[in-house]
Amino acid sequence: MNWRGQPLISHEVIVELIGATTTQSGLHVEAQLDTNVYPTQIKISAEEMATLHITPHNFHGEWNYTVKYGRL
Repeated sequence: MNWRGQPLISHEVIVELIGATTTQSGLHVEAQLDTNVYPTQIKISAEEMATLHITPHNFHGEWNYTVKYGRL
């Protein structure tokens, strides 16, 4: 709700809006801009994908999912 009506005109504005997020249950969000450059177009094999522990959520599981890592 805190983003409603706010134009996202710069990275600084976006990070500030994310950082201002709170919930009634007490969640406080801290955000900072990551300016690192990361490689793109990395090819992941089907075998590598099969090793990931991805659990889709009930609502739009193609977009919303949990990735578990470490010891299961």
